[in-house]
Amino acid sequence: RSGVSGHPALMDTAVSHQNEDLKEMLESNKESLKLEAMKRIVGLISKGKNASELFPAVVKNVASKNIELKKLVYVYLVRYAEEQQDLALLSISTFQRALKKEQLIEVIEKLLKDKSTLVAGSVVVAFEEVCPDRIDLIHKNFRKLCNLLVDVEEWGQVVIINMLTRYARTQFTSPWREDAMFDENNEKAFYDSDSEEKKGQADVKTYIMDPDHRLLLRNTKPLLQSRNTAVVMAVAQLYWHLAPKHEVSIVTKSLVRLLRSHRYIVGSSVRRPGMFEPYMKSFYVRSTDSTHIKTLKLEILTNLANEANISTILREFQTYVKSQDKAFAAATIQAIGRCATNISEVTDTCLNGLVLLLSNRDESVVAESVVVIKKLLQTQPNQHSDIISHMAKLFDNITVPMARASILWLMGEYCERVPKIAPDVLRKMAKTFTVEEDIVKLQTVNLAAKLFLTNSKQTKLLTQYILNLGKYDQNYDIRDRTRFIRQLIVPSEKSSTLNKYARRILLASKPAPVLESAFKDRDRFQLGTLSHSLNIKTSGYQELSEWPAVAPDPSVRNVEVIEPVKFLLKSALFQLQVSFTEKPSYSCSFGNATRVSCKTQVVKMLVCSTLLLRPTPPPPPLICSPFTASFPTLHTALLSFTFSSPFIFPFSERLEPRASVTVSMGIDFSDSTQAANFQLCTKEDQFSVSIQPAVGELLMPSTMTEADFCKEQKKLLGMNETSATITMTTANTSSQTINKQVLSVANVGVAPSSQNNFHRFAGRTVSSGALVLVSLELKESSSALLTINTEKSIMASMLLQDLKQALTEA
Repeated sequence: RSGVSGHPALMDTAVSHQNEDLKEMLESNKESLKLEAMKRIVGLISKGKNASELFPAVVKNVASKNIELKKLVYVYLVRYAEEQQDLALLSISTFQRALKKEQLIEVIEKLLKDKSTLVAGSVVVAFEEVCPDRIDLIHKNFRKLCNLLVDVEEWGQVVIINMLTRYARTQFTSPWREDAMFDENNEKAFYDSDSEEKKGQADVKTYIMDPDHRLLLRNTKPLLQSRNTAVVMAVAQLYWHLAPKHEVSIVTKSLVRLLRSHRYIVGSSVRRPGMFEPYMKSFYVRSTDSTHIKTLKLEILTNLANEANISTILREFQTYVKSQDKAFAAATIQAIGRCATNISEVTDTCLNGLVLLLSNRDESVVAESVVVIKKLLQTQPNQHSDIISHMAKLFDNITVPMARASILWLMGEYCERVPKIAPDVLRKMAKTFTVEEDIVKLQTVNLAAKLFLTNSKQTKLLTQYILNLGKYDQNYDIRDRTRFIRQLIVPSEKSSTLNKYARRILLASKPAPVLESAFKDRDRFQLGTLSHSLNIKTSGYQELSEWPAVAPDPSVRNVEVIEPVKFLLKSALFQLQVSFTEKPSYSCSFGNATRVSCKTQVVKMLVCSTLLLRPTPPPPPLICSPFTASFPTLHTALLSFTFSSPFIFPFSERLEPRASVTVSMGIDFSDSTQAANFQLCTKEDQFSVSIQPAVGELLMPSTMTEADFCKEQKKLLGMNETSATITMTTANTSSQTINKQVLSVANVGVAPSSQNNFHRFAGRTVSSGALVLVSLELKESSSALLTINTEKSIMASMLLQDLKQALTEA
């Protein structure tokens, strides 16, 4: 032993032999050997040992019908995925060395058929990694994946939804049509306003949504209630890319509820602002928001602005301009400019408001206001000369270079509208030219050139002086601009040809700037992806397919499903006989049948073999009674029970036609309210049976004094206590009635109480003996406080509801 533990080579050899033994056990045909091997493997990885080379052998057992084995396989795969830092249970980087791609696909195809929710997410990740183009593997599993979605773990829900989004874009036709019928219930189309015009168009083919398309939308909708942001975002992008346009608003409330996906809401609000307008107040900025969130909220509010709500939004913006956050205040001024551009009714109002901001003490606010005013004036070049004059008067007090440059540009661009003011501004700039910032110097040169062309008499000498200063400036851009302007506007032999076009070059009309959202062009990327967030195509991004003009054959998704028989207590074929004893009682249910309470721990089942004709006439009557259920034609040969729970004893018996046998089965529910599920199986058919206990019948009475009750109750406080205030009828407040009602629901004992307004009951669970204490304190006006103290919190919650209903009934 010391030799093996001390020499690395011997250690590796020992581990290798052990792994070979475990691999043989995993590949055997005996479930017991496989189960034992998985227990050993989980033991190894819990001690930090490396069991990665057993990965291929373990994966082959994922589809095992043995629940315990499957759980152990899942534990191994999760640990393996964590070690490999990959969500996929079938890591291609490791698996490729052991199996060929064809074999991988075979395993994936098999795992896709598995009905376990533990496997679904992982196998879809493996599918996306190994063979995303093998869409045929998804066809027959599409409906199963849709139905499993609600029960899959959260990260699995995300990958499945994203995969199904891409699948749906290749298999269904576009629902974004004006003549569409959007569901199977003949709901009205969204574009009903056009219905009258279309009545006469006989050649228009009506769109009816594929049932599988509707199934996907219907089954993902509940996931909008998830607390996981990624899941909600996945459903939102699915609806955005797959749902009819009038149904997309379903996701709005969930996105707003999370409020951590502002970036995606901004992108959506550009295209469909109507989705978020009802939740406009949710996007009002709070003082506690970070600058990043403030800016995104501001962007959303700007996208939502329209003629109806603009006055409200502008009042909100007035508050934001006063923010101490300079970057946010500047962004607000830009937003006001966008609103003024997009909504002509408020253009003048916004301009006047921005002009008032020019007197603000904050230089950054003034500078941003000047820049925005400049852009707005370009949209109305023939108006607002008074605003330009006002800005010229404030020019000496404005120190921010960008703002000074913007005013100079306005003076030059519209110099003919302010002929008396523009030359004076140029005179002031000639005095300070050498100390100005480069961007201001460039605009001064431009102003001088334009005034030289329009008002040469007053500005010729000033222009020459400024051009001489620029000729020797330290910045080469300014020197180059000065030389170019001189050759362009001052006639000479060398520049005579170019001089002819000086006016057309410098005074040409310029298009107004377009003020729009920075998120406008992000529709080319799938919502919720990194590419959409960054507005560039990132590595690994998969393009969404365009809708097909004609839908592919939908029959490829048809899968033959054997529906389990729903037992109804009507005709005589399956019989439940009850032996009444003093044991605790249970409630039995068959499918959708009425629950039957039976005072027993032993359920006797009589199975009668016969041949039933379907659908009519009625089956021949049998003597079996009182509780019966029917199922389809049964050619009886070997009849056996198959159980999915560990606490029912199996039975196998051969029955001849018209024969019967009585079977006794013991059921231990292990303090669980979950149903005991099993199947009746013949050679050709199988029938599901479910027996479920009432929570109160999982208890047995316990004798206890008042002092012991109070002592034990103090130990079961906090999370072990469940209570509710109930309103009882006057007739139900008597001690006799209360005891009767409680004992009818729960199999507990009455504990003594020295106070008339207190009623106490004690019991223990049948299986583990856990203490369950029930107390009822009567208060004024027929109200009462019902309290249950027990470690079994789920049982307590269910028992509380049953007792509450019993005590409040008239």
